[in-house]
Amino acid sequence: MIITSADGAARQASSSRVARVTFSAQLRELTASTWDAAVGHRFVDEVWRGRVDPDVLTTYLVQDHQFVDAFLALMGAAVASADRADARVVHARQLGIVAGPENDFFARALDTLDVPLTERTEPQLLEPTRGFIELMDDARRSADYPSCLAVLLVAEWLYLEWAMRPEEPLPEEPLEAEWIALHSGRAFATWVEFLRAEFDRVCAGLPPAHRDRVQEQFVRAVDLELAFFDAAYT
Repeated sequence: MIITSADGAARQASSSRVARVTFSAQLRELTASTWDAAVGHRFVDEVWRGRVDPDVLTTYLVQDHQFVDAFLALMGAAVASADRADARVVHARQLGIVAGPENDFFARALDTLDVPLTERTEPQLLEPTRGFIELMDDARRSADYPSCLAVLLVAEWLYLEWAMRPEEPLPEEPLEAEWIALHSGRAFATWVEFLRAEFDRVCAGLPPAHRDRVQEQFVRAVDLELAFFDAAYT
């Protein structure tokens, strides 16, 4: 078979496009059905319309509030295990945002919903809540930067996607509007872009077994995100 220069150029361009497919993009595609189901979940639609049943919203926020401590610890592990000083700074700055404005939101929201103190601090954990805390704790204890990034990336990237609906106005209900605002906008998008870039960078040279473990953590996190939205209605 004779390959013309045009054929060769086309194949080279195709190979270049394949080479540019990042690990994060591959995993996003691998989990597409579950990911898209979470991003387009009934709960998300109701948040955007400002029509979440108060009991559902209370369940969701009480359970989500249980992630804060484990999430902060995971972010701290990312600070400690990052292999570059500039990356540590970015992680540390975002940790301060979660410990500040996002944590403050939970306090105000649970006050508004009249949630008793015991329900805020010692609620019965739903299965997806328990599973996600265990996943975060496992990644933290591993002190493995790619593992920390895998779990952080899913948690932040998936929320950015559902909170970005530029064609829709924010709801009038203040809790729903603020929850959307916390997970959208240029600053949050830049944070997610950083996580993707870091994840792709550090995973590029991983041995196959290590890369497979990171992939399993990513997939597990996506499964838990969908299950968490479902659990708000149980």
